[in-house]
Amino acid sequence: MTTRTLLCITLHDSAGARAVCASLAGWRVQLADTLDAAARLLHVHGPDKDGPGGVGLLFGVTARDAAALAQLLSRHPGMEWIGVFDAPALASPECRELIGAYLYDFHTLPVDLARLDFSLGHALGCAALRQPPPGQAINATAADGLVGASLALVRLRQQIRKMARADAPVLISGESGSGKELTAVAIHAGSERARGPFVTINCGAIPAGLIQSELFGHVRGAFTGAARDKAGLIEAAAGGTVFLDEIADLPKEMQSNLLRFLQEKTIYRLGATRSTSVDVRVVAASHVELATAVAHGAFREDLYYRLAVLPLRVPPLRERKEDVPLLAAHFFHHYASDRPARLKGFSRAALEALRAHDWPGNVRELINRTRRALVLAEGRLIVPGDLGLAAPARTPHPLPAQAPGLGESRVLAERQAIRCSLDRAGGNVAQAARELGVSRMTLYRLLDRHAISHRD
Repeated sequence: MTTRTLLCITLHDSAGARAVCASLAGWRVQLADTLDAAARLLHVHGPDKDGPGGVGLLFGVTARDAAALAQLLSRHPGMEWIGVFDAPALASPECRELIGAYLYDFHTLPVDLARLDFSLGHALGCAALRQPPPGQAINATAADGLVGASLALVRLRQQIRKMARADAPVLISGESGSGKELTAVAIHAGSERARGPFVTINCGAIPAGLIQSELFGHVRGAFTGAARDKAGLIEAAAGGTVFLDEIADLPKEMQSNLLRFLQEKTIYRLGATRSTSVDVRVVAASHVELATAVAHGAFREDLYYRLAVLPLRVPPLRERKEDVPLLAAHFFHHYASDRPARLKGFSRAALEALRAHDWPGNVRELINRTRRALVLAEGRLIVPGDLGLAAPARTPHPLPAQAPGLGESRVLAERQAIRCSLDRAGGNVAQAARELGVSRMTLYRLLDRHAISHRD
């Protein structure tokens, strides 16, 4: 017999909640009589905000509890919640808003146990449907912060681990928005310099007149307004890593100064007469192919070879499309504060549209489209239009001449729910009936009605 877990939050009527939960067969109940206790159970035992879904019961909620409960429920979108209310609570605007925004279903006192058990089972089934199929659940986010499980990303992680152990300069190439800075951070985090600073310098964002002072620092009196000595960004990274982003945008006259630093590990502050030794590892990146820039005379060849001791290419998103659903789910949860409580995830059509898109803007474009959908989506699931994408054409199966009516849609949904429960139960009718919240004989009749095969 499979035991299902139910988290019951009751803030005022623990005795009533215990009595109701004790009458629910097949449920392992975790009772929380404070919001702090509920938060601990959700974090330790229950599904967290990035984890698989579950089902929870709110018992004896009053209007003054609604706001605090809404904050707790919003942090756990993987859960489906069912509430039990008395008449005064249902009449309050606060509880009505809580029900509309966060609850899968609600019941009134006195409790109809059979109906409540059915609702809980159905809610658990709906939460389970949002999980990946068996064998496909993947922990998308590794310790390095890179999200995905594609072969291209596995190879990238392997190269990062090897390069992190060395102390030689790294040159990262890749398209804009593909994750070059995140790769540089992963190299730093895996190195012996991880406890030192990680300083990012965007070589194209510093005004030409200030770039030498910003990179190498200056001494007092070096120019008008230099009232004191100031360390440059390279010196600020001493003991750690300096990340030179968009290195191709570095002015030609500054490239020679950077070359001297790479050769001698010393810098001259602007206006200084003595050099300063700096122990720092250099990681550079560019969306421009530096070898091509060297051929066109836009980048120094000797500096290129100093930087490209360990070359590393970050694959564009179109080369690892199997990671797109994992990335989309990651950003869906990461930007949870932007989404309405009713929004539960991506529809199948949205996931197909994401896979079909070529992603010229790479991961940055995916972030933007996901955040846009979180704000604009009006249903419980994100659809292609919310992402600004067209739904891909479905050619393998011809569309019916007429869309199914409401009755036919209900039949199809019932048939799908029964098949999913039977699959999870390994074909065991008794176990599937308990999960669906119906009697064994009722499930037999439904199996005959839908012509679904089974085993005893």
